[in-house]
Amino acid sequence: MSDLGWEQLGHDISNNTHLSSLDLHEGALDDHTISSLFRGLTRSNSIREMRLYENAFSVAGVRSMRPFLQNAENLTLLDLDNNEIQSDGFNTLFRALRNSPIVELMCVRCCIESIEIDSDHIPKHLKHLHLNKNIINAEGCRGLSKLLQREASTLTDLYLNNNNEIDDDCVEILVNSLKSNTSLTTLDLRWNCGISNLGKGMLLKLVNNVSSIEATLQSNHTLKYIRVEHYSEIQTNIDKATRINKCYTRPAREKVIHTQLHSQNRAELCRLQGIDRSLYSEIDPLHLPEVLSLIGQNHEQGELYVALSSSIIALFSTINRQRCIQQEKEYHAAKAAEHAEIAAEHRAKVEELENELVAMEKAAEGNEGNDDTEYRDKKRRRKWWWGLWGGA
Repeated sequence: MSDLGWEQLGHDISNNTHLSSLDLHEGALDDHTISSLFRGLTRSNSIREMRLYENAFSVAGVRSMRPFLQNAENLTLLDLDNNEIQSDGFNTLFRALRNSPIVELMCVRCCIESIEIDSDHIPKHLKHLHLNKNIINAEGCRGLSKLLQREASTLTDLYLNNNNEIDDDCVEILVNSLKSNTSLTTLDLRWNCGISNLGKGMLLKLVNNVSSIEATLQSNHTLKYIRVEHYSEIQTNIDKATRINKCYTRPAREKVIHTQLHSQNRAELCRLQGIDRSLYSEIDPLHLPEVLSLIGQNHEQGELYVALSSSIIALFSTINRQRCIQQEKEYHAAKAAEHAEIAAEHRAKVEELENELVAMEKAAEGNEGNDDTEYRDKKRRRKWWWGLWGGA
């Protein structure tokens, strides 16, 4: 078909109001023909699904699609699998879909390495993102983390399997972004050889962190499927946690009951997560009756016996000699301060009384001086009087 023919086809599709699906795949398009097609196909209010997989176009082809992507009012699925659009093409595509109703985007085996996501240019309705069989690295995962950390994130499914560059560092980036995410339900990371048991352990800890009851309660309770390998001890425990997320309305509570309050399950998870800490050391003794009641209601008598034994040990271990000495020291210090305050009041009273006595003594000394003067005057008058009589 000539360039003019492709352009005319594009015009006809734009003007069609009944076409809901457009499939041009397996070698039908390259950068040249797709450019001609999208010169005519600049809008559509009917196309819901577009499949352009296994063609030979690159980022140039994606750029030619921008007017259509920005004006496709009902496009919900776009399949660009097996085209060499690379990182620039994906980033261009993502920005063009900012205001699109797109729900599912498929970019499998598109040579995508790094991903740059602008928080202001994120498709607002995107739920399913297929990026498997690319070469996404840590930089790409940092871009995806922006998508996952967005407050109004809508993404529910993220497929990253068969990306040879994804390793433990990439897993750490994704895990950190998923700690507060409440939209993603499926994460596929299978067949990424760079992910070791360290990275797999991070994923397990994401959905059920048994380092403390508080950590368990704050784990991710939204993810319902995490695939990192077909079968392993870690994958089995990931499946248990995500199954709780899927089947229970209060998954946080169920995880505490079925893992924290079950000695064997907790021991296994602690070993896998590298945790060596007694559960009962963090439980306030005042809450033990409620904890023991939960164990009795949900587990067998053997678990209740283990809990009783462990909680008694924990209860006695709280009697800490150093803490007792510290408390006694604080008690006596408080008493000393109290007595010091009373002593100060008494000293002030003593000083007040002492000053009063001194004033009285000074007053008394002044009175004694006056008495002596008066006595001498009286004595002189008596002498004068007797002298007067004697002279008579």
